[in-house]
Amino acid sequence: MHMFIGLDVSLASTAACVLSEHGKVMKETKVDSEPEALITFLRSLSGSMITIGLEAGPLSQWLHRHLTQDGFEVILMETRQVKGALQAMPIKTDRRDAEGIARLLQMGWFRPVHCKSISAQEMRAVLTARKAVQKAALDIELSLRGVLRNFGLKMGKVAKGRFEARVRELAASNTMLEAAAEPMLRARAELRGELARLEKLLRDLVKVDPICRLMMTMPGVGAVVALTVRAAFDDPERFRSSKDVGPWAGLTPSRHQSGERDVVGAITRAGDAGLRTALFQAATVMLHRGAKNWLTAWALRVAQRRGKKRATVALARRIGVVLHRMWRDNTEFRFTRDAAMASSAA
Repeated sequence: MHMFIGLDVSLASTAACVLSEHGKVMKETKVDSEPEALITFLRSLSGSMITIGLEAGPLSQWLHRHLTQDGFEVILMETRQVKGALQAMPIKTDRRDAEGIARLLQMGWFRPVHCKSISAQEMRAVLTARKAVQKAALDIELSLRGVLRNFGLKMGKVAKGRFEARVRELAASNTMLEAAAEPMLRARAELRGELARLEKLLRDLVKVDPICRLMMTMPGVGAVVALTVRAAFDDPERFRSSKDVGPWAGLTPSRHQSGERDVVGAITRAGDAGLRTALFQAATVMLHRGAKNWLTAWALRVAQRRGKKRATVALARRIGVVLHRMWRDNTEFRFTRDAAMASSAA
């Protein structure tokens, strides 16, 4: 008998619902959110075929890896679609969510999500740490500016290397301001030091990664962008076409059509927000500071018709498509359209 099992995972426990192939609830229970406990529960079931559904989340990829290694068929389900389906239920509980996931699995009304490799997750962890440290340092700098501004002391434009000296210069005549600023400056110095070490680690990772070095042949793509794209794509073969990267990254326009009403809106913003940010940054650099190439020329033509902001978003989408094709074909970036077309034809 084929059984469909929905798992609603939380930090401490996981709600499980077992459906028969005819949609009948056979069992509902709660299990510890640990691979060993889940494997023991699944092995206790008597079905000959078991399909397990997990909503993509913080613990899902970890559990997916262990359950798959133990021989179970496990599917990660796209969060936005699952959330939209479960909102139809008037009462929300973990038990009902597990049943809803199991029914979506039985009907086949879900979008599977790729489970990233260990190396991609490790790379993403370093990128997340860098972003968190960078944000903390910037927050302290903005707080210092705000504290000084209350006394009419304006920092103005100042280089990172002179920031500390400028704060001490402005606070020198006020003992209380000095007492408030010193701990924040020490914390900023520690954060900036840790940020420098993390960025050196990222540069070292890029040096030994041939895919990242390949991506960095494109103007506007630096170490952080290359690593972000590398970790997000993980496996280029999971896309049937390079053009699928745009919708997957949430960089294509949304659309709402009903009867005579047909509205094309802003980009969907589905998928990885960090990837969208990285591609948008690469597009901005390419338009303003990067070496001129066929992508820049295309984006400038779009800007003349639709405006610079839309052109930058369109360029970000196309950069993602080209980077995927470069990885898949193992070719460097071609600066002219003819060279790019000749490379793709070959």
